[in-house]
Amino acid sequence: MKRRSLYILALALAGCIENDIPYPVVECAIESIEAEGLSGDPTIDASARKVILPLEETTDIQAVKITACTITERAEASKEIVGEHDLRSPLYVTLSIYQDYPWTIEAQQTIPRAFTVAGQIGSTVWDLANSTAKAYVGFEDLSHVEIMNLKLGPQGITHMSCTDVEDFNETNLYLLTDFTTSRRVDVTYHNRPEQWYLAVEYTDIKVSFTQVAPWTHSAWLYADGLSGTTLGFRYREEGAEEWIEVPQEEIVFDGGSFSTQIRGLLPETKYEAVAYSNDDLSTVETFTTEAALPLPNGGFEEWSKPGKIVYPYLSEQDAFWDSGNKGSAAVNETICEGSPDIRPGSEGQYSAHLVSKFASLMGIGKFAAGNIFIGAYYNTVGTDGQVNFGRPFATHPIALRGWMKYTQGQIDKIGKVPSGTNLTTDSMDEGSIYIALGTWTPEEYGGTEESPVQVFTKDLSTLFNKDGKDVLGYGELIFTESVGEWTQFTIPIDWRDKTTVPTHLIIVCSGSRWGDYFTGSSQSRMWLDDFELIYNDAEL
Repeated sequence: MKRRSLYILALALAGCIENDIPYPVVECAIESIEAEGLSGDPTIDASARKVILPLEETTDIQAVKITACTITERAEASKEIVGEHDLRSPLYVTLSIYQDYPWTIEAQQTIPRAFTVAGQIGSTVWDLANSTAKAYVGFEDLSHVEIMNLKLGPQGITHMSCTDVEDFNETNLYLLTDFTTSRRVDVTYHNRPEQWYLAVEYTDIKVSFTQVAPWTHSAWLYADGLSGTTLGFRYREEGAEEWIEVPQEEIVFDGGSFSTQIRGLLPETKYEAVAYSNDDLSTVETFTTEAALPLPNGGFEEWSKPGKIVYPYLSEQDAFWDSGNKGSAAVNETICEGSPDIRPGSEGQYSAHLVSKFASLMGIGKFAAGNIFIGAYYNTVGTDGQVNFGRPFATHPIALRGWMKYTQGQIDKIGKVPSGTNLTTDSMDEGSIYIALGTWTPEEYGGTEESPVQVFTKDLSTLFNKDGKDVLGYGELIFTESVGEWTQFTIPIDWRDKTTVPTHLIIVCSGSRWGDYFTGSSQSRMWLDDFELIYNDAEL
């Protein structure tokens, strides 16, 4: 009886025991991928868990052949990746060992299309979703229109025909002339038919601006005019008597569309511009150039320590920069602070000193890269940090200039290995500085109105994506060796969108560029001083 009671008690105790031993976290990733018909190397974005396959225009997007794919060792995929796929829509696949990691494989394909006619004004208007194209001309008789160029599918594999024009094809464009109504052209490639509709319309506007985008010391002008005529621009400061002619060699022509960047303008100044086509003039367009906004605390002179945490600002109300000090302070570590080691000739007293460390308490912790960034540290969750990047900034600088020193250490801490790298403890750490301007919103990126882009180091999909759709301009500098003396650097900004006004500015500086993966060297150090934004080409 006693033995039976003990047996029942043992079963009861066993039923109360929970398996609290956590599974190890193993990040699963697509490490390499190959496919037929690519126009370049695939892009693997580990932070977004996304693969982009750039397709040649002649590749059948409905039958893309993925020939090889390497994923994290021991990981399993929810579906077969190698094989033939219709990539008009993304291919979604989940990789798993202990946790699930959803990945997306997308195809990007551009098929250059053309429809131009003699006497065309401006660019052709394309509606790819509805397979229509419309050209505008300056004459009213649309029964004898000469097609100059027509391409509605991939080069070399597309056949065109028109049911009511005998013998019309890609080599006999002159047979299709009557555009008193829109004309249907039957297009076939990859053995699939499409129906396109071409239209020509009369307009009495011979030349007009399509867009004017002022920067600080320049402005981008875009206009439509009559192809085959002399097209150009003139401009002047408002109130001036003489117009300044834009040299023809500084204008880009595309049929009846033309554009230029006029330079040497003054900030916050009103200008007038006109476009012309022979003797026809557009209406006068008036614009005001942007201000040359300074970079707040670019000299890193403002520091405070109200408690045990060092801040790169005097008060939260005036804060522009921040660092990871709030996170590392939990284990009494500081990874960013002011230093009296300043660059030669500086009028200030301090530089920013970034120190990479293994921040731990009783041996429990993670690697923390020395860093300083524009934005605000938001929260610490366990040993992971949430930071919000960005501050409001609505202007177009063309470069970031500053001074730096860097001590490069050998990697001694590896948390995760970023996809596309083969980092080991034999690898050297690298430092980085990047600048980005864009139109991010807190609704989409999780931050605040002030600092909209939230990065949570526990979730790699939130890491900043330099190729993201809301990045208008970007530049970076990677340090692959030590720089022992104060050295000036300039990072040009590549503006991918020249006409949209940015809403926010992001600058991130790190002594260990893979710090978001908790990987780097506890010996890496970076000093930064006298950052400034450049707006004038003459200063480069």
